[in-house]
Amino acid sequence: MTRTELLQRISIDPNICFGKPCIRGHRIWVALILDFLASGMSMQEILESYPGLDEADVLACLAYGAEMTRERVMDVPLESPR
Repeated sequence: MTRTELLQRISIDPNICFGKPCIRGHRIWVALILDFLASGMSMQEILESYPGLDEADVLACLAYGAEMTRERVMDVPLESPR
């Protein structure tokens, strides 16, 4: 599946979930899936917790997150040397 096809699985509708990016056809925020992955949850664990999703939906969230990092920069505090 191409990046473009993955990104088409994400929707932003001001009338759904306050306009936050969601997986199309669901009220599951992209940020929630990214938080799960960042906390160490496996794709399989996510799919078991949300049986309506498939692997392409999780990959779409990753593609969306990657796309967003191209658009803006967020300051990340650096660890001070010891």
